[in-house]
Amino acid sequence: MIVVTAPTGNIGRQLLERLLDAEVPLRVVARDPAKLTDRTREHAEVVAGSHGDPAVADRAFAGADAVFWLTPADPRAASALAAYVDFTRPAAEAFRRYRVERVVGITALGRGTPVAGEAGLVTASLAMDDLIASTGVAYRALALPSFMDNLLRQVHGIGQGVLSWPIAGDLKAPLCATRDIAAVAARWLLDDSWTGVEEVPVLGPEDLSFEDLAAILTEVLGRPVRYERQPGDEFKAGLVGRGMSEPMAQAMLDMMNAKDRGLDNAAQRTPATSSPTGFREWCADVLRPALR
Repeated sequence: MIVVTAPTGNIGRQLLERLLDAEVPLRVVARDPAKLTDRTREHAEVVAGSHGDPAVADRAFAGADAVFWLTPADPRAASALAAYVDFTRPAAEAFRRYRVERVVGITALGRGTPVAGEAGLVTASLAMDDLIASTGVAYRALALPSFMDNLLRQVHGIGQGVLSWPIAGDLKAPLCATRDIAAVAARWLLDDSWTGVEEVPVLGPEDLSFEDLAAILTEVLGRPVRYERQPGDEFKAGLVGRGMSEPMAQAMLDMMNAKDRGLDNAAQRTPATSSPTGFREWCADVLRPALR
């Protein structure tokens, strides 16, 4: 039995399609089961509710052999630790109680870097990994850089010819597509032979700067796109203005500042840590249609 949390999110829904194709026993935990596909409702057991709720976690993880773990975004959380570690505590207790064998989780790059302890959301995510590992489960933490798919939040600005982020424009760093993350997660979940605790970086095929991204966007979209570095205080104020709590907005800014100082650049790129989808391909497949 494989349990999938956050099954309607960008990663979860793509993962589910792969697991459904594999025809394995599935259970999903969904706050709003109405958002699940007909195929999922037909072939998977559905547990309604939040996987951060102790009662829901108890139902969801009883009898589970493997779990895909992803903490949902909580922009109004009291702190990053509350959003990641406190949310995960009921699940960690259930993993231990029901002797879940394997967990594949979504986390971030940066462990062991000089800025890992002051990286906001990433610092909290790494603490979440430590909590899960402490339960005794075999754990694969998919350690991720920024997602290509996050640029969909800037569709309006890109359509106006501007890409902006609070990071230096010439800093080259890895970038990955969520469809590749889903593929890696599926591979680990369908393999029942592994043990122990390890990080699994998913780095995309190459390091690119934001200036590189703007140049590729210009070519793929056939219209000029330039990169403008956004001041950090302006970035944070925008988050708060859209309803994010002050502590979470600060944690987001802290993460961006840490990325600007090399948080994502420590993992070694190898054939095993690279993933296939390039930024140009992703732009053509995903971003360009979103701009129409």
